[in-house]
Amino acid sequence: MSRIGKIARRSFLIGSVAIVGGVAFGAYKINQPAPNPLKPLTGQTALNPFILIDAEGVTLIAPRAEMGQGVHTTWAALIAEELDVALEDVRVLHGPAGKAYYNSAMMGEALPGKGYDTSAFQHSLGEAMGSIGKLVDLQLTGGSSSMKDGFVRMRETGAAARETLKQAAANRLGISRDQLKTENGSVIAPDGSSLTYSELAEDAAGITPPDVTLRDPSQWRYLGKSTPRIDVVGKSTGTAQFGIDTRLPGMKFAALRANPRLGGGMKGFDASAAETMPGVEKVVDLGNAVAVVANNTWLAQQALDMVEIDWEDAPYPPETDQLFDAIARSFDEKPNSSMRDDGDAETLPEGATELTVEYRVPYLAHATMEPMNATALHDGITLDVWCGNQDPIFQQKKCAELAGVEQENVRIHTTLMGGGFGRRAELDFASYATLLATQMKGTPVQLTWSREEDMRHDFYRPGAIGRFRGAIKDGRAVLLDGQIAAQSVMGQSLKRYAGISPMGPDKVHVEGAFNQPYGIPNYRIRGYLTDLAVPVGSWRSVGNSHNAFFHETFIDELAHAAGRDPLVFRIELMQGVHAPSVGCLEAVREMSGWTGKTPDGVGRGVAFTYSFGTPVAEVIEVVDEDGTIRIRKAWIACDVGTALDPSIIEAQMESGLIYGLSAACFGEITFAGGEVEQFNFPDYDALRLHNTPEIETRILETNRYLGGVGEPGTPPSMPALGNALFDLTGKRARTLPLSKEFDLLA
Repeated sequence: MSRIGKIARRSFLIGSVAIVGGVAFGAYKINQPAPNPLKPLTGQTALNPFILIDAEGVTLIAPRAEMGQGVHTTWAALIAEELDVALEDVRVLHGPAGKAYYNSAMMGEALPGKGYDTSAFQHSLGEAMGSIGKLVDLQLTGGSSSMKDGFVRMRETGAAARETLKQAAANRLGISRDQLKTENGSVIAPDGSSLTYSELAEDAAGITPPDVTLRDPSQWRYLGKSTPRIDVVGKSTGTAQFGIDTRLPGMKFAALRANPRLGGGMKGFDASAAETMPGVEKVVDLGNAVAVVANNTWLAQQALDMVEIDWEDAPYPPETDQLFDAIARSFDEKPNSSMRDDGDAETLPEGATELTVEYRVPYLAHATMEPMNATALHDGITLDVWCGNQDPIFQQKKCAELAGVEQENVRIHTTLMGGGFGRRAELDFASYATLLATQMKGTPVQLTWSREEDMRHDFYRPGAIGRFRGAIKDGRAVLLDGQIAAQSVMGQSLKRYAGISPMGPDKVHVEGAFNQPYGIPNYRIRGYLTDLAVPVGSWRSVGNSHNAFFHETFIDELAHAAGRDPLVFRIELMQGVHAPSVGCLEAVREMSGWTGKTPDGVGRGVAFTYSFGTPVAEVIEVVDEDGTIRIRKAWIACDVGTALDPSIIEAQMESGLIYGLSAACFGEITFAGGEVEQFNFPDYDALRLHNTPEIETRILETNRYLGGVGEPGTPPSMPALGNALFDLTGKRARTLPLSKEFDLLA
């Protein structure tokens, strides 16, 4: 096993690739910089966390995880743009757990305000708050924040590296730096001779990076254009390494069975039958779960079926109806928040027509294609964990606690992920692998969850109820009063990550409702938190995912009650409030040829959501085909401010729409006897090729600030589909999934 230890030490940072004789650059400038997490061996040099230059060229140490959203490609483009290297020549490796890789964009999102009305001062304040992410170990991939985090930082990093290398060349040649230029990884002298970055790296190690000025967008070679994804070849050929692909010498394989009554303990188990199976090496008690270690994963999963386990009951009401009764009772308590309270939402305006509606949406699973897994090796002193994850420092802290070792002795190796959607921000999969490794010291063990175990042990998107009251007068909405009840995602998440309970209003709980750019004079949104022990967590677009369905379905209901075209109704309410949002609605009107009227057998619906700094409007078209309803077409318009890579933005918007439509049509987690009833994809279906609509996307760039793209495509998809079904059938969808009320093509 000593050989494995040497491998781990030699590749302290980047899996099986070692940086030798290199120099690292970065524009990592804050008042009190975090320590550089790169710890090179003899003959290695590392100045800053992000760029390494060695004999093989340029390596970007990426602080954000790649889970299919293309973040590594765009981060590499940000570096290449200023460093003057070809994008295809930039290697990208995920960085270790380290404060230097804090997310500088997420803290600003916690500031009060609706987002679309952010002033220049508020934006600057949000940016200034970014460095707080270092203090709270916020090395997090999430919140559609990766590009907002990296847009300036990575370009500054590339520019600082470029100018430092030029200074190293200037010192060697005895000329001034401004006489030199850079091109394709080399510094070019006035006489045309060149020095490669690799040749200059050692000299540059002793030079303090100069102040830099970023290039004007008119000079960009990669940014603003669609570029080939750097992970295409690996993912197309099967050579890309995901967590589940981790292989180490002498590795064993394990499967897990945890209490299906989530949060309940284990009274005991009988593993005698499993222990006699050929190839089974060990059955391990993990406290509230049992693991079987074998010579392959399939055998371990089969052996688990032979283990008889006596589970304790769940710490929550055991039936779905009982859970929703508890959610409904939350409305009887004092609201946690009134994030928006304009005008007088209590009094019905004189001459106005009132409308009152209740909506319900179910719990949802993340259902990532790669099930949860982690590989761990504990030698008694150090712990190595290989897994796809969205928060390396939190993982490191938790694993250190469970293994009984110092945090600095835990190395988290972040791999590619076969889907995240917020699920891989949780700590459980690495925690279980760590507990297993502590009982098998010196042996690497890969713990892989079965699909069934994964589906039934998620941190779910919470079930929620929305009660909305509104009024119309003279064809316009004059009152909107929304109440939203659900479990608090942030409350549970912060408790798991940091052991703290949040104070004050829960902004995430009501996002997608309180912060919409509608000029309704009497406009109030209140949030009610439900105290239940069902595990909940961040699901793609978080609170926006259910609040957009409530809010945009209700806006549609107000429009129809007023006898108005629902798209024009929305535009009129937004006029003078937020021009980019209006522009998105006008774009989908043009793209879809919207007239407000549809022929028999065709239905169209529109919805809009401002989320993660990006306004998105969507139109969905459905058709009746001999009694079966098919989603035929979809149009998306988004305004991201600056489109760094149009092809990636388009892919993210369309995948977000499909993810949302899948949930709207089929997604539902239900409980019986305290256990989740859905086991696998036959129980929790998604759109397939034959029932996915043809999609057209338009990217606008009028928004004042850079917006997110990974999640904003999801929220408006669900109400847009419900609104289209109303247009087709005259039946209003107020609960999800829609397949319970409509004969959808499955």
